[in-house]
This record gives sequence, C-alpha cells and structure tokens, in this order.
Amino acid sequence: MRAERRRERLASARLYLCVDRRAARGDLESLLDAALGAGVDLVQLRDKDAGRGEIVAAAPAFRAAADRHDALFILNDDPELAVEVGADGVHVGQDDATPEAARAVVGRDMLVGRSTHAEAEIDRALASDSDYVAVGPVHATPTKQGRPGIGLEPIRHAAAVAGERPWFVTGAMSAQTAPAVLAAGARRLVVVRAITEAADPATATASIVALLRGADERPA
Repeated sequence: MRAERRRERLASARLYLCVDRRAARGDLESLLDAALGAGVDLVQLRDKDAGRGEIVAAAPAFRAAADRHDALFILNDDPELAVEVGADGVHVGQDDATPEAARAVVGRDMLVGRSTHAEAEIDRALASDSDYVAVGPVHATPTKQGRPGIGLEPIRHAAAVAGERPWFVTGAMSAQTAPAVLAAGARRLVVVRAITEAADPATATASIVALLRGADERPA
C-alpha cells in the first residue's frame, strides 16, 4: 500500500482491533478474516509475551489478511521490526520511542501512532510527528495491566482539540460501553476482547461498526 493510500485509509478508519498471535487457540487467520471482513479497518499485532522470532512468524498472517480486506496492519512498540515485517505502521506508547524517533526509523511512507492517557499527553501527541492518537483506557482493562481508567473527560478534550487528526478511544470498548464514549465526541474505537473473545467475532464486529456508523450520521 502506497503512503498516500495508507493515510487515506487511516482518515476513513473507524474501528481498530488489537490481536495477539492466538497461539493457544490456533485460529488467527479465521479471526482476522472474520473481523476485517465485518468492518475492522486497522489491525495491530500486539503480543507482549512473544519473542521477536514469534512476532516475525505471525506477521505474514496479519499482512495477508490486511491486504485481502483493504485494511491497515500496525505493529506494536518496535519501529525496526515494523519495517522488517512489512507493516503499514508502528504504534508507540508513552514508555516507548517518541513519535519522532519512530519516524526516523520507519520513514515518511509508514504510519506512526501514539498512546495517550491524559489531556497533556494528548496535546503533546497532537503536536508530535504522529499520524494518529489513541486515548485511554477509558475503563480499566486487563489488556493494560496496572493502568487505571481515565474516564470521559480526556475524550471530551480530544474531541475539542484534535481537529482533523484521527484519534481512537481505548479501554474495554464494546457495544455496551461505546455509546457513552461516542456521546462524548469520539468517532473511532480500539477494541480487543469484545471481538477476540466473542463467540462470533464477525457479529460482534458488525454490532460495533453499526454504532460507529450511527454516530457518524448524527448531526455535529
């Protein structure tokens, strides 16, 4: 995917899925096809328990699924590895490389995302060389061990200051929790367990996509 198309695809994206290698379940490809086929726009390979070689081995499934469904493949944490595995971008947290340092590695053609957990971090991320920002976790979640929920005020702040920069809300997002976040001004979500632990990932994805489309259709 060319750089211009990556940014066009990001601008239209609404639903972002984070997935590990699914090593214990062995259903990575079927999960990716179900979720991306039902409306996921970006998929991130995030597996804190995996070694470098395991990430490299899993990446082709993510790359292929993203290509099949015109989606974006993002790698967590490691800019050099993102380049190596042919990802569309890298996502860096507050304890990782800065967006500028990540950009120096991945170049202008790839995307750089930044995690934020407070209003000041949102402001710094928007002033940085990042293509998109993640805000959260709104609610405490086991996928972000030790990090308390930040509530809705930072969401309202991001809605007020982000302008055209894409930003996504994280933190136990689901069809049940999303309405309050959308009412606070969000239009993009990061989802993990609501899809990865669903009995029917495609149906779970479609229900969240419907909420996002409804929010897009409401008057500003």
